[in-house]
Amino acid sequence: MPSNNCLTKPRVAVIGAGYLGQYHVEKYAAMDTAELVGVVDTDAERAAEIAHRHSTKAFTDFRALFGYVDAVSIVTPTPLHFEIGRAMLNAGIHVLIEKPITTSLEEARTLIDLAESKHLVLQVGHLERFNPAVVAAQDRINNPMFIESHRLSVYKGRSTDVSVVLDLMIHDIDIILKFVGSEVESIHASGAAVVSDHCDIANARIAFKTGCVANITASRISTKSQRKIRLFQKNGYIAVDFAKREIMHIEKTNIPNDALIPGMEVHQSCFPEGDALEAELRSFAAAVTDCHTPVVTGRMGYQALAVALDVMDQIDAAARRFGEF
Repeated sequence: MPSNNCLTKPRVAVIGAGYLGQYHVEKYAAMDTAELVGVVDTDAERAAEIAHRHSTKAFTDFRALFGYVDAVSIVTPTPLHFEIGRAMLNAGIHVLIEKPITTSLEEARTLIDLAESKHLVLQVGHLERFNPAVVAAQDRINNPMFIESHRLSVYKGRSTDVSVVLDLMIHDIDIILKFVGSEVESIHASGAAVVSDHCDIANARIAFKTGCVANITASRISTKSQRKIRLFQKNGYIAVDFAKREIMHIEKTNIPNDALIPGMEVHQSCFPEGDALEAELRSFAAAVTDCHTPVVTGRMGYQALAVALDVMDQIDAAARRFGEF
């Protein structure tokens, strides 16, 4: 990014004051590396409430931000990401856009090309990348051969306008793509719409060209919440509990022991003070200020979306076949 787009303390606004958007506003308001100047929501009362709470301005139209801000967080329903993101980038405004980046690959590519042509930051809000347990686990992962992840949530009635694949599973898809670092070879998936008009529970088996296989399950109709991933590799495995921000690393040792698994030693780490959202927003502000590539780029968001859409296509095809019987 060229130096003329760099800023000492970017003026930021949040577009979308819903459940997650309110926390973006809260974190920005407390940051010393960005200046919160507004919050936008089509619900004027909601915008005013959140703005008043954090001593900032309320808007009902995102276009009112043109010329007033340097950067924005887009925390709206996914179908609105493209329209708002394109408008912001065309206005020369840096963008953090919540996951998934858009609803289609064509839209995602348009935003990526636009950001690159204008030398603007386009960061995608894959929040788990900033989970301190995930950050710590990264250095311990070496060519995983089998991965198993479970992301289960009790039914909350939010985000049912999209498939659970785009709502929840895409978190794990992004993390796994990062950990494996290989092209996808094949995908097999199944799922079902149980309480909404979109898929509420899904499973995907993703095979990579390295030989690694990932088995991913996501549900928003579980009786309990769980966000865990286990990665198996030569001489050990790593388990990450996203919710508790904990890591368990079991690895082979040359020292004889009477451990639960003989010849293996267990290392456990916990990061209770970590705040993934604050870390994500600080990282975005730093990318804007220092003119560097964000941790989660638009291209990475595109890759995660591409896999997620393939999973959804497989689920839809299976549902059609099932309906034929």
